[in-house]
Amino acid sequence: MKNSPENSERGFTLIELLIAMTIALVVIAALSTPFTFSLKTYSLQEQIAEMTQSARAALDMISREVKMAGYDPTRTLTLGTTVGVPYSSLQLEIRADLNGDGETDGTSTNDDVNEDIIYTYDGTNNQIDRDTGGGAQPFAENIESFSVICYKEDGSITTTSSEIREIKITVEARTAKPDPHYSHPVYSDGYRRYTLTSRVTPPNLGL
Repeated sequence: MKNSPENSERGFTLIELLIAMTIALVVIAALSTPFTFSLKTYSLQEQIAEMTQSARAALDMISREVKMAGYDPTRTLTLGTTVGVPYSSLQLEIRADLNGDGETDGTSTNDDVNEDIIYTYDGTNNQIDRDTGGGAQPFAENIESFSVICYKEDGSITTTSSEIREIKITVEARTAKPDPHYSHPVYSDGYRRYTLTSRVTPPNLGL
């Protein structure tokens, strides 16, 4: 009989359970794929935004400090040596007598904080370091390269400290993590990169 207790208690067969589980897995996979893709896209965009902001902030601060190079209200210091931008292929040094005490090395009783600033690139840790006299400290992280080119008044490149009138600063930042689905056309790795360049003409170097 159709309505017998034996028939009413009959459950799903193994095949029916397998089919139901398969359908459920397909539905879950279909729903999770867009979510996973969106999560990866969001993470990538966040890294790119962080990389861009880091490069801009670093270049902005360096440029602002370079503009102060050569400041010498007492007119007693030597351009390119005591004030200005002492040339070096390994670092960017900025000297300015901000407190007007006639020096930038802190030998007097006055405080010469931030009057001699040195930026260097640490290729091992991919970062720019900043030293104001107390030792190099991390300034900008995830930096692929940091370069400086110095120019004379006529626009030609110079390596003579006293001739420097303009400084070209280039900062190349990269994402904190590589993207396994991306290959950089130059470096052939998964890191995305962002390059910024600024040419700064410190007004005090032309006096």
